[in-house]
Amino acid sequence: MIPASIALLMLLSMAQPSRGSAANPDLETVLTGSRQRIEKLDYRVSGRLTRVEGDGKRTNYKFVAKAHWFPDGLRLLCEISGPNSEKTTLLLHMTEGGHLTIEAALPGAKGASVLPFERWNDPLVGSDFSYEDMVEGQFFWKNQELLTPEKYGARDCFVLKSKSGTQDRSYYDSVTSWIDKSISYPVHVVKTLHGTGQQKEFVYYGLRQVGGAWSASQVEAKVQGKPGSSILVIETGSPNAKLGLHDFEIGEAGAQGEKAK
Repeated sequence: MIPASIALLMLLSMAQPSRGSAANPDLETVLTGSRQRIEKLDYRVSGRLTRVEGDGKRTNYKFVAKAHWFPDGLRLLCEISGPNSEKTTLLLHMTEGGHLTIEAALPGAKGASVLPFERWNDPLVGSDFSYEDMVEGQFFWKNQELLTPEKYGARDCFVLKSKSGTQDRSYYDSVTSWIDKSISYPVHVVKTLHGTGQQKEFVYYGLRQVGGAWSASQVEAKVQGKPGSSILVIETGSPNAKLGLHDFEIGEAGAQGEKAK
C-alpha cells in the first residue's frame, strides 16, 4: 500500500504541472519566437528621430545604429545627431539573462562612460524614448504571463505581460506586448513605470520582412498625460551586416552607421 503522504504528493504533482512546461505551449511559443528574433539580430540602419510637440512643432535628429547578437549577448551601438550638430552616442549590452549595461558619450562630455541606472529613464535627446527603451529586455525577464489573445487592428495577437523582478534592473514594473501570431513581432507595447504607474505606449508601423528578418519602418512612442509624441523612422538599412566586435567601439558609431544601405 502507498503511504497516504506519498499518495497526496503524487496527486498534487499531477494536479499542478510545473510553470514553463507543456501546460502552456503558447507561452513557450511566444517567448521562444521573441527571443530567437533578437538573438538573430545583425543589422545597420539609418533614419531619423523626431519629437512632435503638442502644437505640432517638430525637432528632427539624425539616427544611425547597428546591432549584433554575440555569444555573450546583444550589442547595440547608436548615434543621434541634433539640429546643432551635438551628438549622443550609446553602446548597450544585454546578456541572455536580460542584464543590461549602457555606456554613453553625451554632448559636452570628454568621452564615454557607464550611464548610471538612475539615468536610464531620462528622455533620450528630449524625446519620449528613454535610454532603456532602445532594447527589448522584457522578453528575457523570468516572470512572464500570457493574457487573453486580442486583435490589434486587423492583426491577431498574443498578449504577453512581462514583469520585472528584483534581479531585473528596469524602470518598468511591467511591459505588455501585443505580438502578431503569424510573425512573432510586436505591433503594440505598453510599459508601466515603477512607482508612479504612468504608462508609455509604443506603436509599430510598416512591418516588413527583409532578408528573412521582420522589422518596423516606424515606431511611435507616447507618454501618458504628456502632449505630443516621438517617432523613430528607419529609412535605410542592411539586415545581414556581418558585424564583428570591432564594429562596436563607441567612438565609431557615425562612421560605421553611414555605411547602412
